[in-house]
Amino acid sequence: MSTTQSERLRELLEPLVSSQGLDLEEIAVESIGRKRVLRVVVDSDDGADLDAVADVSRALSAKLDETDAMGVGEYTLEVGTPGAERELTEHRHYVRAVGRLVRFQLTEGGELVARILTVDDAGMDLEVPGVKGRKATARRLAFGDIDKARVQVEFNRKDKQDKQDEQDEQDMTEEEEA
Repeated sequence: MSTTQSERLRELLEPLVSSQGLDLEEIAVESIGRKRVLRVVVDSDDGADLDAVADVSRALSAKLDETDAMGVGEYTLEVGTPGAERELTEHRHYVRAVGRLVRFQLTEGGELVARILTVDDAGMDLEVPGVKGRKATARRLAFGDIDKARVQVEFNRKDKQDKQDEQDEQDMTEEEEA
C-alpha cells in the first residue's frame, strides 16, 4: 500500500501539533509554478489564537528542517486556522460549533439552516429559525442524515448578552418613569 506525502506529513507532524494542545485539521501540499506550499490547518476546542499558531508554526518548521519529509527544493510553510465558514467533518467540529448557525446538506436531498444547541454521539439538537415572525422550532438531526455541513457567518446576530443588556435598559427606563 502506497503512502502519500500528505499521509507521511500527517504522521510526522500530528504528534507535534497535539503536544502544543492543538488538533491537526488539514495538511495540503500544493505546487504553484515552481514553488511548493505546505498548508497546515490547526484548531482546538478553545480556538487557536495567534500566539498558539506562531508557536506551532515554529515547531513544525524546525521538525521539517531536520527531516526530508518535504524532499529537496524550497517550499513555503503556511500555518493557520480553519476560518469562519469552515466545513464540519468531524464530531469535534460539531461540538465546537454549538451555538453557531450551520447550513446542512441532507443525504435525502434538501437543505436546512439551523443553530446547533447540543451535540451527542448520535447527532444533535437544533433550533430552526422561524420564518416571517414565526417562532423557532426544535429539531433532532442524526449524523447519518448529514451529507455536508458548513458554519455560516452572522454579521448581525444578537446573542444572549445583547438581549440581556436590552432588557436591563428597558427595566431601568421603566423604573425611571415610575
